[in-house]
Amino acid sequence: MKIDLTDTTASKVNKALVEGRRAIGTPAVGMVLTMVIVTDEENAYDSIKAAEEASREHPSRTLVVIKRHARSPRDRQGNRLDAEVRVGADAGTGETVLLRLYGEVGQHADSVVLPLLLPDAPVVVWWPVDAPDVPAKDPLGALAQRRITDAYAVEDPLSALAARAASYAPGDTDLAWTRLTPWRSMLAAALDQAGAEITSAAVESEAENPSAELLARWLGARLGVPVERVTTEGPVVTAVRLGTAGGEIRIDRPEGPLAQLTLPGQPQRTLALKVRTTSELIAEELRRLDADEMYAVALRGDGTKERVQHA
Repeated sequence: MKIDLTDTTASKVNKALVEGRRAIGTPAVGMVLTMVIVTDEENAYDSIKAAEEASREHPSRTLVVIKRHARSPRDRQGNRLDAEVRVGADAGTGETVLLRLYGEVGQHADSVVLPLLLPDAPVVVWWPVDAPDVPAKDPLGALAQRRITDAYAVEDPLSALAARAASYAPGDTDLAWTRLTPWRSMLAAALDQAGAEITSAAVESEAENPSAELLARWLGARLGVPVERVTTEGPVVTAVRLGTAGGEIRIDRPEGPLAQLTLPGQPQRTLALKVRTTSELIAEELRRLDADEMYAVALRGDGTKERVQHA
C-alpha cells in the first residue's frame, strides 16, 4: 500500500502511517528499530532496496531523507515536504517513508525525522553517499546509536578514512570495514591452526581500496608487524599473506566466490569467500548497535601486539 502526500507535515505523515497499518491490519510493535537513510534521488532506489531486504532480518521503519533542489528560482523560494508512505508488501517487513525536502526544510531534516522515529527503539543512520565530515555531530547523526558511512562512495577513499579517524565517535562504522568480516574470521581461524608467531604481513588489492587499507591497519595493530600493501588488478582484496618461521600463511581470492587457504605443512583448502551484497552488509551492521572498537583500532592503526583471534 502506498500513500502520497504533497506539501505535508510530519504529523500528517504519522497519521498516514497509522491509517496504512490499520487498512492492512499490520501493527507497528513488531519493528525493532528506525533506519534513517540520507541520500539523493540517484542512489535512493538501490538504498531502499537494500534496506528492505535487510528488514527481513530486522523489521524496521525506514525513513529515506532526500534533499531536493527546485529547478526554477520561484520554486527555490518555497519550503515544502513531500512524502510517500509505504506499508505492507511495498515496504518489506516494516514501513518505508520517502521524505523529499525542498528549500530551507532540507536544512532542518532532523526536525522532520524526529517525530517519525519509533518510540523507545534504536536509531540507525546510513549515508550511502555524501556522508558528513563528522557523522556524530550531524543533526541526523546525533539522533542515532549507529552511524553507517561507506568509503567506497567517495573519490578519495584513503583521505576519507583519515577524516573518519580524526572524527571517530563510538557508534561510527563504515561498510568498507563490514566487508572485511569474512576475511577477519578466516584469518583468525588460520592463525589458530598454524599456532605460529607472525613475522611479516602483506595485503594485496586493487589500488586505493579502503577495505584493504583498513585490513592492513588492523593487522599491523593486532600483530605488531609492518604490513606491506601490494597493488593488484583486483577485484577488491585479492590476498593476504602472513609470514612465519615455518612458512607462509596465505588466503588467496583472485576472483569469484572461492578462496584458497594455504598453511605451512598442510594441503591447500578451498573456502567460500564471496563479495557480499549491500543488503547483507546492512543486515550485519544492524545485529549489533554498540561501539565497534575494532573499527576504531583499524581506523587509527593503533593497538597492542595481540593474536588476531582475540580481536
